[in-house]
Amino acid sequence: MARTSKQTASETDGVTYRRARTWEIAFSQMNNGSAMIFYTLVGLMSYLQNVGYGIAVAVAGVILTATRVFDGLIDPVLALVIDRMNFPFGKLRFFMFGGWLIRSFAILALFVWGADAGLGAGIFIAIYVVYIIGSSMNDIAGNMSSAVITNDPRQRPMVQVWATVYAYFVPAIFSILSAVVFLPRHGNEFTVEMLSETAITYVACSLVFQILALIGVSRIDKPESFAHLSDRRIKAEVSMRDMWDLLTRNGPFQRYLISGAADKIAQVVKSQAVIGTLMWGILQGDMQFGTTLGVITLLPGILFAIIGARYSGKHGSKAATVTWTWVGLIFATLLTVFCLVVDMRSVLGSLPLTIAFFALYLLLNGASMVGTVASGAMRADIVDYELDRSGKYLPATVSATYGLIDQIISSLGSTLALGAVALIGFTTVMPQPTDAPSTPILLMTLLLFFGLPMLGSVCTLFAMRGYKLTRSEMIEVQKRVADRKSGLEAAGPATSVP
Repeated sequence: MARTSKQTASETDGVTYRRARTWEIAFSQMNNGSAMIFYTLVGLMSYLQNVGYGIAVAVAGVILTATRVFDGLIDPVLALVIDRMNFPFGKLRFFMFGGWLIRSFAILALFVWGADAGLGAGIFIAIYVVYIIGSSMNDIAGNMSSAVITNDPRQRPMVQVWATVYAYFVPAIFSILSAVVFLPRHGNEFTVEMLSETAITYVACSLVFQILALIGVSRIDKPESFAHLSDRRIKAEVSMRDMWDLLTRNGPFQRYLISGAADKIAQVVKSQAVIGTLMWGILQGDMQFGTTLGVITLLPGILFAIIGARYSGKHGSKAATVTWTWVGLIFATLLTVFCLVVDMRSVLGSLPLTIAFFALYLLLNGASMVGTVASGAMRADIVDYELDRSGKYLPATVSATYGLIDQIISSLGSTLALGAVALIGFTTVMPQPTDAPSTPILLMTLLLFFGLPMLGSVCTLFAMRGYKLTRSEMIEVQKRVADRKSGLEAAGPATSVP
């Protein structure tokens, strides 16, 4: 008996979806990998400020907070430019590579050419602002690709699987390079020489990721991929009014903002190098264990991401987000209790305790993986919903408006982390892996490492209660968009109006 072939999403839903080749998806999301290399370097920025520019710990937190606010404010301006511009060869590659060039120059200037040269806080801030501009250009264009490359509900979550692989694997691998290779070579201290060597290596590696990403988006990076649903006899322009309309009238986007901002502030705090020093170096007594554990849990975590992508493709991004947020909340609670009742210095010396800690951390990491996949697919859904709602195709504007709120709220992350360590005694110097553990360090570390993510999970569950873009609703959105595009085909190309 002949096997009945499995129906495609287009056949099942009655919509002709736009699909991408697997290698295009994998390559296009390498822009995320390139960005995460720089993100890892920014995690070392507080150490660079202190040892390379003589900036006090408390002042360093204020500088990082202010510059993150600027990062959020510049995003909408750049997004409007990106959404308004069209090149015959496409615009994704132009802004992706242009942003990479700018951010690479700034990183080398900060970590290599200017460190320990007596330049002071003013020069540091000026160069860091340049970095932010390049970073925003690259990130906005890179984030656009996930919405543009496919709208197939089964394939779209897989785009986020690749993005998640790079988002987790790349910083973990490069953190290992920092902790296992560079840090020991410089006496296990964050020195100027160690930071400079790290930066040069990271920038060179990011170039490889960036080139492959440009290849991945080349087929879809063309003007017709960014068309609006306005009358094609009149060229639709994008303005600040569209961004304001998106923010105030797009209900699903508002709820997505609440969820994303709460999760991001927890992520920013947890990812700070100083928090990793507290958790792994001081409490566990083995700085290298933390980075090694992160990589080990990533391998099965990818399986969670694939399972989550399939779940999301079948049931929708909302269902996946709610289900796996609950799972993550439960395991974060269990892991917090474990760390409170067990002497953390004894974990590595006891096989049962090591296995228990590893299992809980693995499951928590897996749930986080699924949440990241669902969140990325959800943002792409919102781009298509906005096209249906307003007739404007605004992938850059959606990304940047989210970035604006995200950056303003999560800008507190660096200040919160540095302020928290100041409260437990580190007011003039940064914590080092060789410091002795104490009860205040334990409580503060657990609060920042697990407590904030748990609070973010609660906010996500609250926001999702009224989120209406379910799997069935997104099918109707795609049908309406397809019908309107068909109706505009006979109108001819767009022309500008006075």
